[in-house]
This record gives sequence, C-alpha cells and structure tokens, in this order.
Amino acid sequence: MQNGRFVEIWVGLFVAAGFAAFFGLAMQVSNIPLFQTVDGYDVHVRFDNIGGLRERAPVTMAGVRVGRVKSIGLDENTYDARVTITIDRRFDRLPEDTSASIYTSGLLGEQYIALSPGGLDFYLRDGDEITLTQSALVLERLIGRFLASMGEGDDND
Repeated sequence: MQNGRFVEIWVGLFVAAGFAAFFGLAMQVSNIPLFQTVDGYDVHVRFDNIGGLRERAPVTMAGVRVGRVKSIGLDENTYDARVTITIDRRFDRLPEDTSASIYTSGLLGEQYIALSPGGLDFYLRDGDEITLTQSALVLERLIGRFLASMGEGDDND
C-alpha cells in the first residue's frame, strides 16, 4: 500500500514537471514581450511601406535571428514608417552601411526584416539609423499590376 502511494506521488510530480516544461516552451515561442527580452541596442529604419510587419517580428541576417522589431510608428514630417529594431549585443559589429529589407516567410507567412551587411569599417551603434531600405512587397498591389498588364495585352488581338 505504501509503495503504491509512493509511485502515485512520483507520477504526479513527473506530470507536473511535464506541464511546466510545456508552459515554458509555449512562452518562449509566443510573441509575449514579458517572456522574450532582447539585451541589445536600438537602430531606426525608415520604410515607404511596411505591409503587415508587426512589433516583435524577427530581424534576421543570413537567416539567423539577430533581433526583434521593438516599435513601429509614422513620421509625421515625411509620412514614412519609422521602425525601431533591437539588435542583440552579440552582433555589435554590423557595418554602418547595412541595408534592411522586409520579406515574407513563405507565400502568406509573417513578415520580418532581413539585414544585409555592408562593407564599411564603422559599426552601427545605439540610436543610429539604417538608410538603405527596401519596403515590403504588397501582394495585392503586385496582383493589381499583373491584372492591369494582362488587360493591356488583350487590346492587341
């Protein structure tokens, strides 16, 4: 009888530990900022169009996540989107002429910022701005252009 109670307690502890591990894993992959802190430096990027880019979206370089989007706002003077990204301190040697582009993961996946390193010997610091940018490709606009070009082609028949 005593041995059965001992096994039940260990099984209960094992199940509780499994739930705790599952909860921890779920919080790591979620976009809740409380569970995803990036110790890094902030860099500002301006885009004509950010498409569906969201805060906490990944910032990558060569496919490796190097940071996250911290905030998105509108510059009231130029009417450009001003995106602040936080880059992990481990990547403190990004050249000043690094370029930023907005890409989509998959055909209809989430959007992220991809950085391409430049060649200067001066590096980005906290508060700097990336000036070489490529805005998001908006699928609706691309389809509209395609349909318009198809309509122009029909007039030649």
